[in-house]
Amino acid sequence: MIKLQVIGNLGKDCVTNNVNGKTVMNFNVAHTEKYKDAQGNQKDKTIWVECAYWSDRTGIAPYLRKGTQVYVEGTPDVRSYTKSDGTAGVSLSLRVGSVQLLGGKNEGGPSGGGGYAAPASVSSSPANEITEPVDDLPF
Repeated sequence: MIKLQVIGNLGKDCVTNNVNGKTVMNFNVAHTEKYKDAQGNQKDKTIWVECAYWSDRTGIAPYLRKGTQVYVEGTPDVRSYTKSDGTAGVSLSLRVGSVQLLGGKNEGGPSGGGGYAAPASVSSSPANEITEPVDDLPF
């Protein structure tokens, strides 16, 4: 078994589809590495990974927004195709086994674009605040 792990930012919002009665969430992740070429010039190299997450657990879909940083793990697949100019092209795709939200450029939640918000059950009311001194540790 080959496993691929990717940390990167989503290039566009997740799209959820039904294929033959099964649910798939499609999104793409970009990973950019910085390096210096032979002349010492700073360069960027971006690799795009097309992701397909076959799962009935679609609750994460609203949080998979453009710009959100994610950790994705799964089985890789390389696909070859012919470009419009007739040359051969190759794309890297991933059959996702798990995905984790790491953050994003804009932490606005599902309706705010990018990022994600704290769960609705977390409250900032005074009843949830810690009232004891933080420096009084029992050891």
